Amino acid sequence: MKNSLYIVIIGCGRLGSHLANQLSRIGHSVVVIELDEESFNHLSADFSGFRITGDATQTAMLKEAKLNKTDVLFATTHDDNINLMVAQVAQKIFKVPQVLARVYDPRREEVFNQLGIETICPTSVAAEMFLLAVASGRAGGKDAKS
Repeated sequence: MKNSLYIVIIGCGRLGSHLANQLSRIGHSVVVIELDEESFNHLSADFSGFRITGDATQTAMLKEAKLNKTDVLFATTHDDNINLMVAQVAQKIFKVPQVLARVYDPRREEVFNQLGIETICPTSVAAEMFLLAVASGRAGGKDAKS
């Protein structure tokens, strides 16, 4: 792939593994850092990236993943605090050009944004989709027309 990116993903749950599989499949260089080695079972058989078992809040782990050479970092753990911490370290210390973090609590989304960290909040995204469905009449009430 001509414009291959070096991507580090923190967390190998449903989201992290899905991203890793997709990005690896299209030819990017992918490294996944995960504390629980069993979570690597979520990766597909054709995943061609690297797996690092360890705590991504430890600077040594981030150095091992070569964060100083990383184009994009995705923080996708189930813990907003870990995602925030790793995203900040990636951005401020390792100067990763693009850092994105999942944040579950919509109230924390503002904090991440104030710190210059791009976020995706599944709670906010889902709420927006539900509200759009209601506004467009797709929510299916008794009087909804198809």
